[in-house]
Amino acid sequence: MPTPRTDEPLVPANRSDADLVALVEQQDQAALAHLYEKFSGVLLALISGILGRSGDAEEVLQEVFMQAWRQADRYDASRSSVSNWLSLIARSRAIDRLRSRNVMQRTATAAYAEKRDDNASPEGSRNVLYSERRTRIRASLAELPKEQAEVIELAFFKGMTQSEIADSTGIPLGTVKTRTLLAMKKLRVALQSELRDLL
Repeated sequence: MPTPRTDEPLVPANRSDADLVALVEQQDQAALAHLYEKFSGVLLALISGILGRSGDAEEVLQEVFMQAWRQADRYDASRSSVSNWLSLIARSRAIDRLRSRNVMQRTATAAYAEKRDDNASPEGSRNVLYSERRTRIRASLAELPKEQAEVIELAFFKGMTQSEIADSTGIPLGTVKTRTLLAMKKLRVALQSELRDLL
């Protein structure tokens, strides 16, 4: 079970899933960590089954819980269980990512086929785009709280998993997950802009 930060309210173990969502609606980070710990495994399996790439699946899983954090007020316990609600979000996010991936692949194939400039290397152009993207993301990171920027830097630029970040920094895994979710929420607008640029 994730260990909440010392400044986070503790969530009683007997809380129902619906109660946890209600707490998330009140911006309770510990409740979000509880939901992540309980459902991340099954949701990751669902997403991986759709995408077939573990890297993409991990990113989409983060997006699922970011959306749950932002839209907890939309959950209706009379219509579905929390498990089904999160699964629907996960399926929708995974399908969106699959479609975006396909669009990018078609675009890259078409651009390569045109070869407007024989001296231009597709790989070189791609490297320039990624370099610019990294610079803009770093600028966005500078606006995050220090503790959130730290985990995102380790994940994005050093390729560390959340478990590796927890081991290397001594920060509890639950805290690493919560900080990652909150940071990704704040970076959402910038990241969506980058995706539009790539498309």
